[in-house]
Amino acid sequence: MKRRTISLLLVTGMLAAVACSDSTEPGASSGSSGGSSGSSGGSSGSSGSSGSSGTSGTSGGPADSSVADTSTATDAGDGGDAGWVGPDGGVAASMTYFVTSKGNGKGGDFRAAAGDADGLAGADAFCKSLANAVSPVLGAKTWKAYLSTDAVIARSRIGAGPWFNAKGVMIASSVANLHDEPAGAKNALSETTNLDELGNKVPIANPNVHDILTGASEKGGSVMGSNCTNWTSSATGGTAMVGHANRNGGGTTPTSWNAAHSITGCKEPPAAGNAGGTVAVGGGRGSIYCFVP
Repeated sequence: MKRRTISLLLVTGMLAAVACSDSTEPGASSGSSGGSSGSSGGSSGSSGSSGSSGTSGTSGGPADSSVADTSTATDAGDGGDAGWVGPDGGVAASMTYFVTSKGNGKGGDFRAAAGDADGLAGADAFCKSLANAVSPVLGAKTWKAYLSTDAVIARSRIGAGPWFNAKGVMIASSVANLHDEPAGAKNALSETTNLDELGNKVPIANPNVHDILTGASEKGGSVMGSNCTNWTSSATGGTAMVGHANRNGGGTTPTSWNAAHSITGCKEPPAAGNAGGTVAVGGGRGSIYCFVP
């Protein structure tokens, strides 16, 4: 009987030891695993005393730095702002005015075809092509060149305003304001606001190209015979009225943006050398003003 009792006690003890081992080891292993996970996810799980502690550590850790932050706002250069267009997102989609960044390659001759009676339609197309090269959004607009002929006045071609430059700055609120009338209601055209289609200022040094072809009077009318033969001529003896993009310089009215002085020369200037008899003679490059009516 004693042997049976002792044997029974031994078996019971062994079973109890096995049960104890089964109930504690998995929990410790889970806690260790959880602690390790918590250590990688956050400091709170480093104790790893139980599985729940490890889980807490994982949820308490910082966000994965490899995940992109989509809450960051995009700027105009990223195309995030529909109000800005162009290759570098630096031109206002609201632009309705600019100075051309170059001449058309034919001096004072803006005809689209040799048989055109004047160069107005060709000059309009030139404005549109430069705007479209910046963005189709701008190219889709109707563009008019600010040019007078003997029969057509520049003032009548450009609509009522207001007009905005490449940076979205209003340069004039109306036709009257554009032409500096009434007295004291000066427009906002200046060296810093008279920008080309890319948003750049017109150079006034190395080289100075502030002369802009207009054929116009200060009030936007016509100066008869001072328009490179109605913008059909590239002759050295042709004449044209020009304005000063920076509203400064020499001439009869040096502060005028559209009628500073006349030049003698309608030929396309050479790449380098003497500019005599060309549209560059007074400090220009054959640029014109462009407006959306």
